[in-house]
Amino acid sequence: MTSRNPRRLRRCQLTSAILATFLVSGMAFAQDTSGNTEDDQDDNQTTTQQSQNLDKIEVVGSRIKRAEVEGPSPVTIITSEQIEREGFNTVYDALETISQNTGFGQNDFNAAGGFTPNASVINLRGLGPGRTLLLVNGRRANDYPFPYNGRSNFQNFNSIPAAAVQRIEILAGGASAIYGSDAVAGVINVVLKTNYEGNLLKIKGQTSTQGGRDVGDLQWVGGKTGDNWSVTYAFESYNAEPLFGYQRDFMDSAADNPSPPGVNGAPGFGGYQPPIGIQIRRISATGGTLGYVQPAGRNCNASELYRPHTYTSSATGATLGPGCGYDRYPAEQTVANGNNDLSGYIYGTYNFTDNLEGWASVMAYNSRSRLSGGVEQWFGGPQPNATFYAPNLGIRALPIRALTPESYGGSEGTYQKFEENSYDLAFGLRGTIFDRFDWDWTIGGAKYQAIRDRPRMTVSGATNYFLGTRLGTTGVGPYTGLAGIPNGLPVYNLNLDRFYGPISAADYASMSTMVHYNGKSENAATSLVVSGDLFELPAGPVGFATVLEANRQSYDLESDARIFPSVREIYNLTGTGGGGKRNRYAIGAEVNIPVFSMLNVSLAGRLDKYDDITDVDDAKTWGVGLEFRPFDNLLIRGNYATSFKAPDMHYVFSERSGSFGTITDFYRCFVNGIAATACGGSGGTYNYSAFTTSEGQPGLREETGKSWTAGVVWDITDTLSVSADYYEIDLEDVVTVQAGGAILNAEYGCLSGTGTYPNGTPFPFAPGSAFCAETLSRIDRDPNTGAITEIRSGPINLASQGTKGIDATARYSLTTDRFGSFSTSLSWSHVLEQTQRASQGDPILSYRDFNTNSDYRSRVRWSTNWRKGDWDATVLMNRIGSFPLWSPSNTNFTSGQIDSRVGPQITWNMTVGKKITDALYVRANINNVFDRIAPRDQTFNSYPYFWQGYSPIGREIGLELSYKFN
Repeated sequence: MTSRNPRRLRRCQLTSAILATFLVSGMAFAQDTSGNTEDDQDDNQTTTQQSQNLDKIEVVGSRIKRAEVEGPSPVTIITSEQIEREGFNTVYDALETISQNTGFGQNDFNAAGGFTPNASVINLRGLGPGRTLLLVNGRRANDYPFPYNGRSNFQNFNSIPAAAVQRIEILAGGASAIYGSDAVAGVINVVLKTNYEGNLLKIKGQTSTQGGRDVGDLQWVGGKTGDNWSVTYAFESYNAEPLFGYQRDFMDSAADNPSPPGVNGAPGFGGYQPPIGIQIRRISATGGTLGYVQPAGRNCNASELYRPHTYTSSATGATLGPGCGYDRYPAEQTVANGNNDLSGYIYGTYNFTDNLEGWASVMAYNSRSRLSGGVEQWFGGPQPNATFYAPNLGIRALPIRALTPESYGGSEGTYQKFEENSYDLAFGLRGTIFDRFDWDWTIGGAKYQAIRDRPRMTVSGATNYFLGTRLGTTGVGPYTGLAGIPNGLPVYNLNLDRFYGPISAADYASMSTMVHYNGKSENAATSLVVSGDLFELPAGPVGFATVLEANRQSYDLESDARIFPSVREIYNLTGTGGGGKRNRYAIGAEVNIPVFSMLNVSLAGRLDKYDDITDVDDAKTWGVGLEFRPFDNLLIRGNYATSFKAPDMHYVFSERSGSFGTITDFYRCFVNGIAATACGGSGGTYNYSAFTTSEGQPGLREETGKSWTAGVVWDITDTLSVSADYYEIDLEDVVTVQAGGAILNAEYGCLSGTGTYPNGTPFPFAPGSAFCAETLSRIDRDPNTGAITEIRSGPINLASQGTKGIDATARYSLTTDRFGSFSTSLSWSHVLEQTQRASQGDPILSYRDFNTNSDYRSRVRWSTNWRKGDWDATVLMNRIGSFPLWSPSNTNFTSGQIDSRVGPQITWNMTVGKKITDALYVRANINNVFDRIAPRDQTFNSYPYFWQGYSPIGREIGLELSYKFN
């Protein structure tokens, strides 16, 4: 092959080593031959191999091999050594801290009761996890079987064994012209180890200083190479204990609420009141709450977790009546999953001739996990939130009984259990033709299956236990003419002994069942890539790459039939099912043209053809990149690309699903003259459980987008370099699901005439706009009472979404004879704007600083490494920028006593390593050194009383031993 030698940034010896080992946009570790760590042998081997073939480096963002790592688009690279040095255990842990990960992603904490609580996602640029493409060794990873929040498809970063990782490449920008659908916000390529020689065994233990969450990790990496063959293998066993909310004193009780109604600037009256443990509500003929009753002789002794409390109206301060409070109720859920994960990876090569090599790889993953969404609550019957006439009480009743851990035989009895199995098998051939073109043919298949089981009360079981046999119907026979009681209600005698008495594990077993889910996703693909140099120009060779791809993708989600909206046999639980398949074919090409000695131009184009039931037929994408090097040490770069995303399969094929959830009926409050700020505390007429449904839409269109970046890379000295890039991404026809709460907030804005959302922020849509028409069509109300009977959520193509911001990085290294070698890397990302337009003709909404937006406005990541002799140490700082106040209606804010934003969060990790012998190495780590949890927001009155993107685990300490052997 002709060697390419265009003008490049001037590099010192250190920087050349960094290039060779791919330590770019990460920690630039200074090399000290007298102080090798346990990974240095492998890194040095890689350095030697790569330094001899710098013209064949391929980095995410292009299929053209090139000598320069810095290209037209900024790329961040994290090495396996960096993951370890910075104290991380998993691929997700490391990726979660990168500065470009400004979008909030569901984690263990906020997903305990959701649809995808055993998977971890990365959300580059805040555009959604499904718009970040995950590749493993350059191949598209298979989807997680359960859709994200029951909605969209995505990939699970937990399924990648950290033991097998060589490096991770991150391109934060549109790259559909190279990789096709989903490469909208960026691409993450996890490169696994190859050509490994020897064996390395690592054992790590880690625990939290606040208690709980013990972690154990065992890794074995090894390999062998021969004259014409090689084999590399990696195995990992990762085990972590679950952590419950009640194991942290700052979130073990609802009493940790900093601003209950009427306290600390919160609107309303009454102060803190414990969540309901046992309560009977007396309901009026129109469905409002008249007060709470507690029959004579009944008390709160069923569990030590209950306590007597006289409840008042948070809207008016009026006394409502007695009940039993349950302060620990919200803290019964796990905030970190328990995991027992096994993973393995094998990669082998065989050289048939000098120009023909065969290879094969297998990656497998098994996970047995457990988590808890908390204890259940029986609130009315037979269906949730349903009232009945109770002759033994003489009232229309809505009884509420929250279960305690004793009813499950302990907290462990509340566990939902997951068993996941996935494998990825691929093999291929590669070689060189005409002494100038490399070719690589790959065929592979992947399957991911997940089974989920969770305990749950049944409608019939709970009804039999608490109510017994139905006695009749009001307005019929002996139940005719009851004063203040509407006709048509079921009649039951509430079993007071059971309702107020202890509920044992045997009792719970008699009224519950195990709900079963089974999800499966499959992916089969083949591709052919040809790359090389087409011809010579005066400034150098024209690089070229072309790709042909064919792919078949399918998924099947079988949920327990008893949770379907048309059945509803499981109490307070509905779900979703679905299944479908699609075929995709693609052809693409790239060229890299050295126009003259200082200017390179890259061009890329791709055509994707879809064969499925959607309105997507084909998608054409293209991109152009510029690299201008006026001096050896200065690069001015830019890139423009179009992108697309085919509708996620579950958006298209999902069956009708539904769920119950407590809503605040802001428009009903408006009609009855109650201010929106007081609506949340105005009783059961305005705060009640509503039914929300959703189903797939085959008519969805593909999302289309464009992105561009412009920036500069400057090697100021041999040891100091800086880079800065501006980015902008705009998407059209964005597919999103309108959540029930968002629909109700928008209904208020459309119908109230106030020009605001319920929280007081401006409402940007006119009452007669297309957005309002679409919103109002999604709500059904009872014509007699005005109560909501159904909210129809679901996927729709919104008009547009966009984001823009700045990334900057600085790297510096210093080597001294006396004090050793130092290197440091600082990266910063700042979101300048986030915009959305709900439909054509509606105004553009700038939502970056809305309190309803959970994305990060800025992130800073600073990592510093020191090495001398047999010792090394690393310090990592991770800073998440400020957040808007949770509740801008808080009077402490409106009166100017507090700012509109809460402060940033800064956490520190520290590791120290020592080479004991040539074979034995030890490393100690402290993660979150100062035990920081979250910035205080005195208006955050929803559990856990801080934003759930923060980790509640706190400080962790760990020790790792590494041992090399042949």
